[in-house]
Amino acid sequence: MEERKYFIHESSYVDEGAEIGEGTKIWHFCHVQGHSVIGKNCSLGQNVNIGCNVRIGDGVRIQNNVSVYDGVELEDNVFCGPSCVFTNVLTPRAHFPVHGQYVRTLVREGASLGANCTVVCGHTIGKSAMVAAGAVVASDVKDFALVAGVPARQIGWVCECGKRLDAGLECSCGRKYALIDGCLTRKF
Repeated sequence: MEERKYFIHESSYVDEGAEIGEGTKIWHFCHVQGHSVIGKNCSLGQNVNIGCNVRIGDGVRIQNNVSVYDGVELEDNVFCGPSCVFTNVLTPRAHFPVHGQYVRTLVREGASLGANCTVVCGHTIGKSAMVAAGAVVASDVKDFALVAGVPARQIGWVCECGKRLDAGLECSCGRKYALIDGCLTRKF
């Protein structure tokens, strides 16, 4: 028998057809449904559900009590805080099922989603963006944007390292940015 190169806690279930990358850890009471793909070196905390056909990049951290539904894609190095919520249907009705017709949500590389935030389906959260705890994302979030509130509104910019940028768009880590046509770009 081939030794697997990832860890699955004995209380968790991984359905046939799911792909799990090397170095990934799936902790207590998780369910990874079939035809989902989880990249390398990811961590799924307690009670995480990964729906069918979900795509998760490398280095993703999903904290406790998060369900990532069909139609959601998480690129590399995304952080999902405890109990953050994704949706995949805009007008759900129990008596009118959508039969696999889900609205796509994309969380771009390096984005962070705070604890208990909600991401309404059909939106993109930009590269290295940060969504504050408890926020409700109901529109697209720009790269490097810091959003908070209900509904989530941009309240600033964050560095790739996660720290809030000063008025000159510089970070204490030394990275510098420029605002071009309303979009933040890193200066090299």
